[in-house]
Amino acid sequence: MGFWQVWSMSAGVMIGSGIFLLPAVLAAYGSISFLGWLFTTAGAICIALTLGRLASRTHQSGGFYIYARDAFGDLAGFLMGWSYWLSIVFATAAIAVAFAGYAGAIFPPLAGNTIAQMFVAIALVWLITAINIRGVEAAAKAQLVMTILKITPLLLVIGLGLFFGSPENIPPFNPTGEPFIKGLAATALLTMWAFIGIEAGVVAAEDVVDAKRTIPRAITSATICVAVLYVASTAAVMFILPVETLAVSEAPFADAARILGPAGAIVIAVGALISTAGSLNGCVFIGAQTAMATARDGFAPKFLAKKNTGAAPADALIVTGVIGTVILLMNYTDGLVAAFTFMIAMSTLATLAPYVLSALAEIKADWRSARGWLIIALAALVYSIIAMAGAGVTTLLWGALLLAAGLPIYFWSKARYKEQAPLAPEANA
Repeated sequence: MGFWQVWSMSAGVMIGSGIFLLPAVLAAYGSISFLGWLFTTAGAICIALTLGRLASRTHQSGGFYIYARDAFGDLAGFLMGWSYWLSIVFATAAIAVAFAGYAGAIFPPLAGNTIAQMFVAIALVWLITAINIRGVEAAAKAQLVMTILKITPLLLVIGLGLFFGSPENIPPFNPTGEPFIKGLAATALLTMWAFIGIEAGVVAAEDVVDAKRTIPRAITSATICVAVLYVASTAAVMFILPVETLAVSEAPFADAARILGPAGAIVIAVGALISTAGSLNGCVFIGAQTAMATARDGFAPKFLAKKNTGAAPADALIVTGVIGTVILLMNYTDGLVAAFTFMIAMSTLATLAPYVLSALAEIKADWRSARGWLIIALAALVYSIIAMAGAGVTTLLWGALLLAAGLPIYFWSKARYKEQAPLAPEANA
């Protein structure tokens, strides 16, 4: 993987289901959501810079797991790897749900049909898993192609907003009546979902050419590019669609493009399908890489560390797909938007915890030697904590329980494999 493959891994995971469905989710919060976008953009750039700095110090795959392990020990590393892996399985389900929603814009029998959408979502999860099982190179090539294709519909909608939108359609500033800080924190959590994937380019460091230079440049530039697309395209959709229409839309970008006639909606829907599939491809890839790195060091079942002839951790891919499918089945009964909202909240929360510990790891490294980087890491830390606060008590409790659920795996694996040497990174099945 070179610069553009790493760039597309981060950008391709970020530009996924979030941007194509979030305008409908944010409509209930009103135009305060734009402040949420700006706040999140600043935080995301600080996080990208911090992760790039951490990535420049290691060549090992594993991302958050490696950073936390090296800074704070094995248990901290495992918990961050476990938390991030949980975020991936929730993300897998959420992205598949968004894909099914946009499929309904092209195939009307799917629209509003919960059972049919569920089967479409499951089929997508396993198609992407099969591509990844073929090998790292196949997954990286697919990611680059889909990232290039998915940017086109976003640019189209931005143009439509400029020429056909009206400021009168912008939602009221704070229609919920919540206190300003609470409303901002809630939108920051939801908009942060659209930036989840910043870290995708750092996870498979062992497979990156000149990783210590390539990764920081690629993920920082990807974050800036994506931020511009996000803010502009969200504004465009809100300019085009009245708030009462936007709030109930299952495919807001496609609905916005209907001003060009049926062909416009189909073009956007196809772009959204490519986008969500690309995001899912990246999530499946990095989820399996995280599980592999943790298992390789003896803190998860060893079979998860095995690679096939394509250098893909096939068993880890299959386990991630199975659990993502189970989560999808458990939540689909509440309807598409409700299921999507719950799963992105859980996925975002499970990713913010590793962001917090990564920022702390960078603070520890820079405390006496690099004050400029220290300020950036502190900003990333503060943002991540504020975004976590927006999750609400129920989501935080679920997150704590799921984090604690990993402890038996850690202690069982450590006891079982403590006498065995860790598998070499290049070990094959």
